[in-house]
Amino acid sequence: MVEQVDDVGSFPLPPNITSTAFDEIYRIARNAKSKGSHGPNDEHSLNSFRKIIIDSFLMKARTGLDVVNYPQHYDMHRQLADVVKESMNNGTYSVERANALLPEVQVICDDAKRLSEEIGGKIRLRACLEGPIEFCLKEIGSVINEDILRTIAENVKFFAQNSIIKTKHVETVSVSLDEPSFGFQNLMADRETIQDALERAFSFSGATSQIHLHSTARITDLLGIKSLDVLSLEYAASPRNIESVSRSMLDQYDKQIRVGISRTDIDSILAELHDKGIKQPDAAQIVEDERIIKKRHETAKAKFGNRMTFTGPDCGLGGWPTQEAAQLLLTTTVKAFKTAKKLA
Repeated sequence: MVEQVDDVGSFPLPPNITSTAFDEIYRIARNAKSKGSHGPNDEHSLNSFRKIIIDSFLMKARTGLDVVNYPQHYDMHRQLADVVKESMNNGTYSVERANALLPEVQVICDDAKRLSEEIGGKIRLRACLEGPIEFCLKEIGSVINEDILRTIAENVKFFAQNSIIKTKHVETVSVSLDEPSFGFQNLMADRETIQDALERAFSFSGATSQIHLHSTARITDLLGIKSLDVLSLEYAASPRNIESVSRSMLDQYDKQIRVGISRTDIDSILAELHDKGIKQPDAAQIVEDERIIKKRHETAKAKFGNRMTFTGPDCGLGGWPTQEAAQLLLTTTVKAFKTAKKLA
């Protein structure tokens, strides 16, 4: 597989809308897409939702990314939890597949013809979701109930399946499950339980399956998952992460790797600048130099070779101060990646 540059997902809201206001129109949009119903006064909210998603998506796509994640402005945990809790009102954790929709993906699909014309080619989409382990950790705690975990894994699979689009104008290239606590929190679950849940969650077809991790402490528990294609690791802010993974390990289990090559840990970046006396940095000061990003790519590529099939920023950009700063980070990352490829 030819290496591609993508992004992890979250993106700042435009300056004219608060997160509280967006959360409200998100719920209206989700109900409209999954249940086909909305109130007579909801049209303005739906139009606002469409505009925010489309405008943010275009900002990301214009950076030159090979694969563009839908702009995630809504809390990742609540994307899943809101729907599960509605089902719990009926006495079950299990959601109906028709309700397991990401409205952002649906909006992009609905407007795919115009979007593909604007970006000059077919939309190559990435969809991210919270993984079943992370969901259970947040809702239940570290003592994992196997039956609930299996049910949540099935729910996640439904969201993934509904996010896989293949039309003339748009194709979902990859679906990634986010498991940021895995390896950090001490889960009361054995390897077989974890593998079974993730095997279920990844049992979809039609797109590359990724798992996005912040720690490699228990990465060996994931290698035997047959339905998992790509291990996605932070590297720019956590350089020791790739020390736990070898090329031979990936070869043995036939896994690919995604390595983050640009920092997105905005709080640390701002703190470092503050220590240097830069208290109100502009976008150019926040974003790393292209040469630094390029060097990271070269180091990771030398280690993993053709097993490294995706790269891009470490994590999402939802906490960044402005959309313009986030866009500059994506643009700089793409330039560094393409320069490194030319020199390889």
